[in-house]
Amino acid sequence: MQVYNIHDAKTNLSRLIEETVNGGEPFVIAKAGKPLVKVVRIDVEVGKSPRRIGFMKGQIKVPADFDTMGADEIAGMFEGKAT
Repeated sequence: MQVYNIHDAKTNLSRLIEETVNGGEPFVIAKAGKPLVKVVRIDVEVGKSPRRIGFMKGQIKVPADFDTMGADEIAGMFEGKAT
């Protein structure tokens, strides 16, 4: 991916955008060597959406005794007892 400083990007912005829109790769604009922005075609999928914690709230029911379910059976397995 090509990196341009702000001055070069400003000077050549129309050409850079045109190249990117016409199938070229995205480019990065940097200031003092530090990347600031990435320019990509708007119709290109950028990646997966971030995971959403709690997106199934209300769709799953967790039993009240969830943290103790099967405790006797598990303890028996550790103690070598058949259940």
